[in-house]
Amino acid sequence: MKGSSEGTNRCGGKGSSCGGGRIAVGVAAKAAIAVAAQEGADASSCCRLGGSAARVSAEVKTSSRNWSLSFSRQVIAMDLVEVRHVYKTYTDEKRDLTVLKDISFSVKEDEFVCLVGPSGSGKSTLLRMIVGLDRPSQGTILYRGQEWTGINPRIAMVFQSFALFPWLTVKENVALGLEARGVPKAERERLAERYIDKVGLDGFEDALPRELSGGMKQRVGIARALTVEPELLCMDEPFSSLDALTAQNLREEVLDLWQDESMPVSSVLMVTHGIEEAVFLADRIIVFSRRPASVIADVKVDLPRPRNTKDESFSKTVDYIYSLLF
Repeated sequence: MKGSSEGTNRCGGKGSSCGGGRIAVGVAAKAAIAVAAQEGADASSCCRLGGSAARVSAEVKTSSRNWSLSFSRQVIAMDLVEVRHVYKTYTDEKRDLTVLKDISFSVKEDEFVCLVGPSGSGKSTLLRMIVGLDRPSQGTILYRGQEWTGINPRIAMVFQSFALFPWLTVKENVALGLEARGVPKAERERLAERYIDKVGLDGFEDALPRELSGGMKQRVGIARALTVEPELLCMDEPFSSLDALTAQNLREEVLDLWQDESMPVSSVLMVTHGIEEAVFLADRIIVFSRRPASVIADVKVDLPRPRNTKDESFSKTVDYIYSLLF
């Protein structure tokens, strides 16, 4: 189950509540059988492969070089996005302004990652480069091991400012990305209605943005991003313009959507200035320095979900992040 309370941190992703080794063995067994079947092996060979993979649990204890464990780790911990030595410099007639300096990190499958850092440290700029709305001055950004040029269709973005067209209805705003991709009208409407319902706006399909509250407008933005069914959902301070109660409700709803096995989103990469927000949401927190920004820490948040902001371990993690920045 994606994003289960204990499994999220014990198994290195959305995973399961069981031990990572047992999941690895199960994946390896299925993979071995599938590969054998594709290569024309007979039923007995497939059974032998399945049995061999099942016995890996004992072998793992004595040999870290076991091929099944190695293969399964690759399956479980694959990099969805990898940022390699990225720089961003803006140049005009008077000066060069370097915003990002030698940024490197990755986002793996089934991870929720937050970027935190001082204002103006290039977090939103980096997010736009990952989506494909901008390009690095130097360095590379890989998606599943390949460098992309232009907008990546497997990534969607939720903006801080809602970015809704005021003359379009909720359904028309949600379906806009699908229309741009040439999806037929019937399919656009089906997907739009599905994700409008997922974010709790059922019954508001024909409403205009001026008729919605701030939280409802951001739900439209989230539904629009989900409608294109991305693997990676990028979010640029999505809750910063909302009141505290609405923001907390939306945080919990976003976690629920990410953990929903029926949803296409594998990972979330979110920019935030709220350290408490990052600790509440993230599996990992990438901490940026002041401009020109570099990565000063990659912090794993090893807390079970649902997280209690009053817990001592939660407070200690928040204090540690603050100590890195101030």
